[in-house]
Amino acid sequence: MSNYANSKLVEEKVFKDPVHRYVHVRDQVIWDLIGTKEFQRLRRIKQLGTAYLVFHGAEHSRFNHSLGVYEIVRRIVDDVFRGRPEWDDSERLVVLCAALLHDLGHGPFSHAFENVFHTDHEYYTRQILLGNTEVNAILRKVSGDFAERVALVIEKNYTNNIVVSLISSQIDADRMDYLQRDAYFTGVSYGHFDMERILRVIRPRQGQIVFKASGMHAIEDYIMSRYQMYLQIYFHPVSRSAEAVLNHILKRAKKLYEEGYQFKFEPVHFHAFFNNVVSLEDYLALDENILLAYFQFWMGEEDAILKDLCRRFLNRDLFAHVDLNPEEEPERYAWLIEQVRAQGLDPEYYVKPDSTSDLPYDFYRPGDKSTKKPIYLEMPSGEIRELSEQSHIVSAMANNIKVDYKVYYPKEILFI
Repeated sequence: MSNYANSKLVEEKVFKDPVHRYVHVRDQVIWDLIGTKEFQRLRRIKQLGTAYLVFHGAEHSRFNHSLGVYEIVRRIVDDVFRGRPEWDDSERLVVLCAALLHDLGHGPFSHAFENVFHTDHEYYTRQILLGNTEVNAILRKVSGDFAERVALVIEKNYTNNIVVSLISSQIDADRMDYLQRDAYFTGVSYGHFDMERILRVIRPRQGQIVFKASGMHAIEDYIMSRYQMYLQIYFHPVSRSAEAVLNHILKRAKKLYEEGYQFKFEPVHFHAFFNNVVSLEDYLALDENILLAYFQFWMGEEDAILKDLCRRFLNRDLFAHVDLNPEEEPERYAWLIEQVRAQGLDPEYYVKPDSTSDLPYDFYRPGDKSTKKPIYLEMPSGEIRELSEQSHIVSAMANNIKVDYKVYYPKEILFI
């Protein structure tokens, strides 16, 4: 590794943070990465997408969150793991960079955008890390293969499992930051848990991360927080309604472009996406400010559907919802479609079935390769046990998937 890898700032830089109080930066590499245009772009991508239309404080960005994930990992490797024989301190910089850059490839309103244009934020994270970018230039200064190493950590293919688990596992720095940060900015209480306690009991052991059994109740609290946040915030039906409208705006704009419609305000930023020839430069040129500007202009278009959907999104005149699984109740769903048609509206753009599900905790099942790595407890005897074997609360929640089905439609249509 180069001298650059070990280079420190003359004076520590700090970011004031509402969740962690301060984010500390001493490494020149980290400071330089934060200053790149690709990382600064994350200021223009909201962490919670359309949730600001429900929780008015939820205006925080992926920039905030990325700094928070970095800070949690920094505290673990600098304060908790340092000096322990199971931790290789030469991995410090790679895990800090992976923590900072893990969300680099997210696009505007991530999920709605990805559904229409079939983009993948993980693919674009890799492209930013390895392509002709300011981020890649900095990583290459560390060493010739350093960008590839950071990419492998984020892809969960890195050789050191401890490094991967800090960024991506059932209890990782990513989740620990976004649960607290999203709770803070949405104003709810149930995303908070005792992170300080969890950080005190986390340990590197034989190629994996474990937690001292004395901290089990703090981990239970974390899992309950995650469960509540998914139900109350991430799956909130009004936020999903806004996402449905957004999805249909993009779908309608794409269809009009394919039909040769003459836009009053030509969607030049979308041409590459409509034609499915997206370069990294095209991808990075899009952010949420640009999408919202287009929606503002498109309210003046001749096309009634595009015009109306943009008005609905910007003025928060969103779709209503009903608990309905079209596969289980096809007649009821067909009746709704007819009601929409009777109002002179096209069901393709004014009806949206949607389902959500989340697994609060996944435990290890031998032979099942799809399972996430479980959370391990280290007993006073030194024995390692899987969390749900010790915790009645987690055992009751484990492997319990609840699927929520809804259909979204214009609220002016009366539907029972």
